[in-house]
Amino acid sequence: MERIWLKQYPPGVPADIEPTQYASLVDLLEESFSKFADRKAFICMDKSISYRDLDQMSVALAAYLQGRGLQRGARVAIMMPNVLQYPVATAAVLRAGFTVVNVNPLYTPRELEHQLKDSGAEAVIVLENFAHTVEQVIAKTAVKHVIVASMGDLLGFKGVIVNLVVRRVKKMVPSYSLPGAVSFNDALSAGRGATFNKPKLSPGDVAFLQYTGGTTGVSKGATLLHRNIVANVLQNDAWLQPALASPPHVDQLMIVCALPLYHIFALTACYLLAVRAGGCNLLIPNPRDIAGFVKELAKYQVNSFPAVNTLYNGLMHHPDFKKLDFSKLKISNGGGMAVQRTVAEQWKAVTGCFIAEGYGLSETSPTLTCNPATTTEFSGSIGIPVPSTWISIRDDDGNELPLGQPGEICAKGPQVMSGYWNRPEETAKVMTADGYFRTGDIGVMDETGYTKIVDRKKDMILVSGFNVYPNEIEEVIASNPGVLECAVIGIPDSKSGEAVKAFVVKKDPNLTAEAVVKFCQEQLTGYKVPKHIEFRTDLPKTNVGKILRRQLRDEKKAEAA
Repeated sequence: MERIWLKQYPPGVPADIEPTQYASLVDLLEESFSKFADRKAFICMDKSISYRDLDQMSVALAAYLQGRGLQRGARVAIMMPNVLQYPVATAAVLRAGFTVVNVNPLYTPRELEHQLKDSGAEAVIVLENFAHTVEQVIAKTAVKHVIVASMGDLLGFKGVIVNLVVRRVKKMVPSYSLPGAVSFNDALSAGRGATFNKPKLSPGDVAFLQYTGGTTGVSKGATLLHRNIVANVLQNDAWLQPALASPPHVDQLMIVCALPLYHIFALTACYLLAVRAGGCNLLIPNPRDIAGFVKELAKYQVNSFPAVNTLYNGLMHHPDFKKLDFSKLKISNGGGMAVQRTVAEQWKAVTGCFIAEGYGLSETSPTLTCNPATTTEFSGSIGIPVPSTWISIRDDDGNELPLGQPGEICAKGPQVMSGYWNRPEETAKVMTADGYFRTGDIGVMDETGYTKIVDRKKDMILVSGFNVYPNEIEEVIASNPGVLECAVIGIPDSKSGEAVKAFVVKKDPNLTAEAVVKFCQEQLTGYKVPKHIEFRTDLPKTNVGKILRRQLRDEKKAEAA
């Protein structure tokens, strides 16, 4: 297919990137460590570490890990929120020649056991707050080495107080027993006196195993090679240049990193992108604490703000958010879920910056498409393919569909994974004969190359033979001034096969179900209007803030049974 979208590229954005300029992600990291040695790389709880610190600490930790007898390519799990140890640990594992297995620290023992077993991880670096989960499953896994970090490790004298508060006052560290575990700072000290053997890495070595949310059954590890991640960092970097080059001038890029670093969106769009640009990441360990988050934002002039719709929405409902200075904010990237028009327009009104919505998956490192970073209006689309990326809309048999027709979004590019870890059959299911990755999302591409997602294949609701897409209904309900959040699912119905059910969190306590239905009737065809409204105080969400329709569906199934 001809790349019709290239005509929409802003001046200065190349049609293709050249990922072979780096043999590995480590080469890219080490180039920046040397080039920007004196700059701040990460800030967390008022403490910063420089690129030089990151370089020295990651080499020390890499030497320590190598000294444990792990073979090249060994998997090392990292189970931490956004703290300074995360970027150090990630760089260390990669530099040692191993593979990072990113783990959500909020996992239950069952979820953690599956991921450690499936990846074959032999070591784990965990924040002590979550060590009790590791304790419960370690005997059933291949893990032989445990490094336990604490919140205060890299915070200097302040760290002593932080650890005291976390452990004794807030009681956030459940007791655990992991015989033989080493503290993060002890591992660093031991590594400083050890020999580091720099491995020769190639583009085809595995950098990350990024586990998908298990939306199609069991959680699988997307195998992301060094070349996949390098490509996506360069694609994102090229995409943002027009916005970064626009006035006002910024000496050093400051990125807000509130999304969890163990999630592919933040890993690439915050950590690695900032390192490539010599930028600084402002780490937010707990973005759910909106008041604390707003206080942190008040201390810095931020330039880039990647987030999901729910986080943007939550921040704008805090009374102090409007008092912040956003004069240097150049880029707001929305991903992970659909950005709603009401949220995008409010964000623009408050910050002066439009949200450029993008799209991607764990399997694609993640970015596939994005609206131009210089966008000045809400398009309601996921934008156009980034450099070196092909998007094709296909039917169930893998045939390309004409423009304007809905079909499965399929993607090809250097950022697409090599497959699912040790699951050739699962990999075969998601790849087309001509090498495109099937995303499982239904989209429509217009004649300019812009794509709109109409929904995930399995989220579609079938009402009396009509296809109904939850995104569309959620967009309408969310635009009601009395609504804070909503989610829509299909439930069994004796007359129509399925009926539309909406779960609504009120902003206006006086909002009634009748008012929501009437509001929908004004904007939606009859068969799309929710038949059932259920008010909730909150909605189930993933670690990134994405609303879990699946969980709502499962709850309804259980009730029906």
